[in-house]
Amino acid sequence: MYENILRHPGPTPIPKKVQLAMNRDIISHRSNEFVALYRETIELVKPIFGTKQDILLLPSGGTAALEAAAVNTVSAGENVVVITVGAFGDYFVSICEKYGFHVHKLEKEWGQACTAKELREFLQPLKDIKAVFVTYNETSTGILNPIAELAQVVREETDALCIVDGVSCIGGAPAEMDAWGIDILVTGSQKAMMLPPGLSLVSVSNRAWNVIEENNTPSYYLNLLSYRSWAEKGMTPNTPTVTLISGLHEVCKLIEEEGGIEHTVARHELMKNMVRHAMNALHIELLTTDEHASPTITAIMAPKGIALGNFLAHLKQQYHLDFAGGLGHLQGEIFRFGHMGYCFPSDILQAVSLMEAALQDFEYDFEPGAGVRAAQEVFLTAQRKQCHDKVKLSPQI
Repeated sequence: MYENILRHPGPTPIPKKVQLAMNRDIISHRSNEFVALYRETIELVKPIFGTKQDILLLPSGGTAALEAAAVNTVSAGENVVVITVGAFGDYFVSICEKYGFHVHKLEKEWGQACTAKELREFLQPLKDIKAVFVTYNETSTGILNPIAELAQVVREETDALCIVDGVSCIGGAPAEMDAWGIDILVTGSQKAMMLPPGLSLVSVSNRAWNVIEENNTPSYYLNLLSYRSWAEKGMTPNTPTVTLISGLHEVCKLIEEEGGIEHTVARHELMKNMVRHAMNALHIELLTTDEHASPTITAIMAPKGIALGNFLAHLKQQYHLDFAGGLGHLQGEIFRFGHMGYCFPSDILQAVSLMEAALQDFEYDFEPGAGVRAAQEVFLTAQRKQCHDKVKLSPQI
């Protein structure tokens, strides 16, 4: 039986050390052992978010965390702005409309990012905006919005909270919640955080807590004030995902072993460049520009002359390489190459090599080996630079 090579934007592969951590004997979520685990894990996660605020752990998928961010801060009838550049920006729109918020939608064509200039022009004529919701990394298109710039515009033009969906990039992209002025930042376990689905992480600024305390949320299970109160005891209000929290603790340790979150982010940036250069060498178009390309997922157009559904099915059946297809109106037009979390340059070289084998099966016109060579050259250039930098930093004898 061959192992499935999962190159999806989530769920993603899980490190063996994390699997072993989750296989330890279960402990009570009201025990002293759990309190110690919970508190230490929260401290370890903070640098990944770029915050000094506590991280709340919800036993849920990322969508529930997005809903919690909305329902705890805004009431029915209040004005919000939602920036949507793809399917998951539309999630925020649906959540806000479900709760009766008055939604002003800043919508961009799929494959494009929202610029600070566009957001500023959109906000200036609006009044009494309670919150601005934005997706950091749009999983459906492989776009990374310039969150630092967008958050700055929100602060300059409004008194609104800046609420960010970081589900598919936290742990693989830069995150400086405090420095950038983000008020609520959320992520999920099953993507760059290298865990199975079922755990979401939420961090809330002091400014947002002031708003939440004044807002009469209709939610019981997603009440963030309840999570904050129980977090002071080192617990959660309801039964937590104990095994996933054990795994999260190990994930944080692995990131520390890699050299810290800066090194982990650099690895994701390297893999992004490897994939993009490989596709260019194979003459396969990319959906997004280099400027706003995601470090965790690349959206790739169907190779010319090949039926994408047949190609992806062949890759999985013959070569056990599993990519994700497109969403919405991009279904059948793009596939999504996930390179987040427990993924390394060697995995990129393997996937590109198998892609080339499948392209030959479909008699696609290209130079065999071109994609692998291009990805390898990006990797080797980074390696040489790293060695050069080490030599420069080493003490002279």
